[in-house]
Amino acid sequence: MSVWLPTSPCTPVACSGHEGRTASVPHAVLRLTSAVALILLGILGAPPVRLLPAGPRHAVVRAWSAALVRAFGLRITVHGSPGPSGGRLLVANHISWLDIPLVAAVLPSRMLAKSDIRAWPVLGRLAARAGTLFIERDRIRALPATVTAMTRALLAGHRVTVFPEGSTWCGRARGTFRRAAFQSALDARVPVQPLHLAYLRADGETAGAPAFVGDDPLTASLWRIARARGIRAEVTLLPRIPPGRYTNRRDLAAAAQRAVTDRASERTTRPAPSDQPTGPSATDRDSAKRPAVSVHHRVSSSPAAASSFRTPS
Repeated sequence: MSVWLPTSPCTPVACSGHEGRTASVPHAVLRLTSAVALILLGILGAPPVRLLPAGPRHAVVRAWSAALVRAFGLRITVHGSPGPSGGRLLVANHISWLDIPLVAAVLPSRMLAKSDIRAWPVLGRLAARAGTLFIERDRIRALPATVTAMTRALLAGHRVTVFPEGSTWCGRARGTFRRAAFQSALDARVPVQPLHLAYLRADGETAGAPAFVGDDPLTASLWRIARARGIRAEVTLLPRIPPGRYTNRRDLAAAAQRAVTDRASERTTRPAPSDQPTGPSATDRDSAKRPAVSVHHRVSSSPAAASSFRTPS
């Protein structure tokens, strides 16, 4: 592994414990069975779905992705508005493999993922069929070609999601946003929209179970999430950074990171939200571009009232 690759100090033992209620073994098995069925359905349905017009295709992707997250017993809460449609670079903090369907449930997009994901059983095939852009993280010479591919996708009007920390973190600690991916937004002259992701317990504290960090096996992560109860996945759509506001990728990456960090600090100072649903989701007003899976400034505006997808836990 190359020394330039980002690393996280988070480990499964230190970060991924679940404090709170747990589901029974039969209930957890049922959750996993439902999730596997949905994934297989996604693989079989991906080719015809990609032939649908944009509106119906995006609706199917959002519905399927939300159902997958719900299958694991998580509720989804969305803050903010996606804003106008069109090409943009979405950047978010990275906690778990769950980030991928979670973002797709709100803003379907093409995602930048490490090439290792191609080899994942079932999920790798689904990622490829969903239009994922893969990057060989241990080959720095491949980076310019990856940025070029992202730029072309953005110019074509697609949304592209990246996790610029370059590695998963537990949600309590965060990494530095790497600059390379931001060059594609500069070259395509499209906005950058920061997203803040969080997995929370009923008391509003960070939930450990979803964290997929260090050398955590995927199978262990799947089982841990299936056993956990009372977890809410929160997505905050932060104001977009318009093209031209920053002229170099260093400043653009720093601005996006500040937005995500400020939101994280703001969230920890507000009371835990009520479990009551609060009207239509931000996704109901969205017209996104296509699905996918991970490589992983706040402007004047404040997030809108939260909206919730609910599932029994």
